[in-house]
Amino acid sequence: MLRIEGTDRAVNCAGMSRRSLLQAGFLSAAGLTLAEFLRVRAAQAAASPSVLRPPQSKAVILVWLDGGPSQHETYDPKPEAPAEVRGPFGAVETSVKGIRLSETLPGHAKWAHRMAFIRSVHHDNGDHFAAAHWMLTGRFGATGADKEQRFPSVGSYVSRTRGPNRPELPAYVGVPAAESVYLFPGYQGAAYLGAAYDPFDADRDHRYIGATAKTKIGTPTLFKTSPDRIRLSKRVSLLDRFDSLRRDVDRDGTLASMDQYTQQAVNLLLNPAVREAFDLDSEPASVTERYGDSPWCRYTLLARRLVERGVTFVTVDMPHWDDHDNIKASIQPKCAAMDRAVSSLVQDLDERGMLDHVLVVVMGEFGRTPKLNDGLPALGRHVPGRDHWGNAISVMMAGGGLRMGQTVGATDAQGGYPAESPYTPEDVLATIYHVLGIDPRQEFLDRQGRPLPILSRGEPIKELVSGV
Repeated sequence: MLRIEGTDRAVNCAGMSRRSLLQAGFLSAAGLTLAEFLRVRAAQAAASPSVLRPPQSKAVILVWLDGGPSQHETYDPKPEAPAEVRGPFGAVETSVKGIRLSETLPGHAKWAHRMAFIRSVHHDNGDHFAAAHWMLTGRFGATGADKEQRFPSVGSYVSRTRGPNRPELPAYVGVPAAESVYLFPGYQGAAYLGAAYDPFDADRDHRYIGATAKTKIGTPTLFKTSPDRIRLSKRVSLLDRFDSLRRDVDRDGTLASMDQYTQQAVNLLLNPAVREAFDLDSEPASVTERYGDSPWCRYTLLARRLVERGVTFVTVDMPHWDDHDNIKASIQPKCAAMDRAVSSLVQDLDERGMLDHVLVVVMGEFGRTPKLNDGLPALGRHVPGRDHWGNAISVMMAGGGLRMGQTVGATDAQGGYPAESPYTPEDVLATIYHVLGIDPRQEFLDRQGRPLPILSRGEPIKELVSGV
């Protein structure tokens, strides 16, 4: 273990002295020299704001429905269509006259006046990887044949341009862990911005967890460990993170991102304010009962807790929406959990006076075919489902100071194509950047040193931003 003798008792923002860090083996674990460590301290001090952002700073919670949810069974039902289009569920009236949602979403129906349903998003691509990359980065890039992320995600750009609303907290958190199409962080990663702007995963032990899993979700294990016992070892998964980071960081051999990440890791483990932010077990019973016990609901509650305390961007992973067959039995429990999680979140934010400052976005990589299929006969499964469909995608937004209580755009009678006000993934992300005050034409250098804007096209959705 590296040990540096000296009398310097300076304490960093994690409440840990430089000398104690060295004695704990911090530098040797991270592969840093003393000079590099001092450089990290100086750089972090220069970069950290001296005051907190205003308490009402904007934040985003992205609920990611990995696999591609059906628009018919969620936000764009077609109750008057033939059975093979309508599907197994009816539609319900909502708190906004004239807006109907699938009967699978009674909680959304109650809070529709605080939501907006964008029904005419499309990118016309049915490839899981291409579609997820497009929705999360605003650019066509990866495909099923070449899955590498080409461009930074919306969360990573927010981390890079805005940083956290409270300096000791991470800017960008994945709960339980950020992913797309079984890839971690997948297209929610930072690409050429560098690993320092990847999401911090709150609970990798439970990544890709389903809606009906019986696992009891509480404070992530990483934040249950006593500060007095924390050491940078495999016991708390940090050395594993460092080893992975060495392989992936920056791709040009620099250590800048690793320096920032390891410093952040220590802060996350030892800073009392950070530990309190992740302390899901301390939520009162009156709140936890509203959300319920589904892992998706519990992680959504953690997301609220994080933005309330100063995280700028949180992504909540709700996977397993690839319902090619038996859609009634398959989608109902997922919709029930997602509906309770999202409606509880909107109510919670509203009651706390936060909804106008926190934007909630619910989306997946694409929609599903307007007509039911014959199931998966090749696998001996003949109960109908829906296949991939990038020509009509529904996105829900709530809060953020946008105009709520409306539908935006419309699809044709079968829910297959935009019939009014077509929008693209770029427009969806431009709306998120608009809420956060980020200029999407701001440029960053890619791996070849070329300046590229955050978005090359796309504008905030006018029905949501006009008059606000």
